[in-house]
Amino acid sequence: MTANAAPQAAGVSGGAGVPRHVAIIMDGNGRWAKKRFLPRVAGHRAGVEAVRRAVKAAPRIGIEVLTLYAFSSENWKRPADEVSDLMGLLKHYLQSEIDELHENGIRLKFIGDHSRLSAELVKLLQKSAERTAGNTRMTLVLALNYGSQDELARAVRGLIADGTPAEQVTEEAIAARLDTADLPLPDLIIRTSGEQRLSNFLLWQAAYAELAFTDELWPDFNEASLQRLVDEYLRRERRYGGL
Repeated sequence: MTANAAPQAAGVSGGAGVPRHVAIIMDGNGRWAKKRFLPRVAGHRAGVEAVRRAVKAAPRIGIEVLTLYAFSSENWKRPADEVSDLMGLLKHYLQSEIDELHENGIRLKFIGDHSRLSAELVKLLQKSAERTAGNTRMTLVLALNYGSQDELARAVRGLIADGTPAEQVTEEAIAARLDTADLPLPDLIIRTSGEQRLSNFLLWQAAYAELAFTDELWPDFNEASLQRLVDEYLRRERRYGGL
């Protein structure tokens, strides 16, 4: 087998310490609700509580960047009332949590194509990002209307629009156009609910990420869950295609 080159992007950890950047595919809200004979929106509300727990736990563990897959570009296929509930919960989360997030030194960043979101929500995202821009304790990234394939297509279109010569369309040039260009690459990507796929999430960025899957449904995820998966990560050896 031909060895792959080690990643070139800045910010990749060597694997010896706590992962700098942890990304989570928050899956299982609907199944959590179904098991309890509750409407799906109850599962999403419980999922918001799990978000609160994760955001509080991550900086205590030493994580610098926490990225949460909040709404994928494929989620528009869900029933209109569920989409409306998700958008409403997102809006409520930002309005109710922004003061505490800011006081706790959390910087907010949003990735994805926001052209399909409501003008009111986009304004709220912008205000939240601007208000917390100077915070340094941890960066919380919410992926909204995000799809990795769309992100890559947008990056390449940007290079074409700028007249970039073909020989200059390098890995570094594409990476610099991604929504996550100012962030370290994810060290650990977690998916809850027992599913074992990335579902169009951070495909480029995940090239050398460690993957962890847990059967826990997202609403049941807590600090102990996160610590256990970080501890598992710490036992791994990251070789980036080397020996």
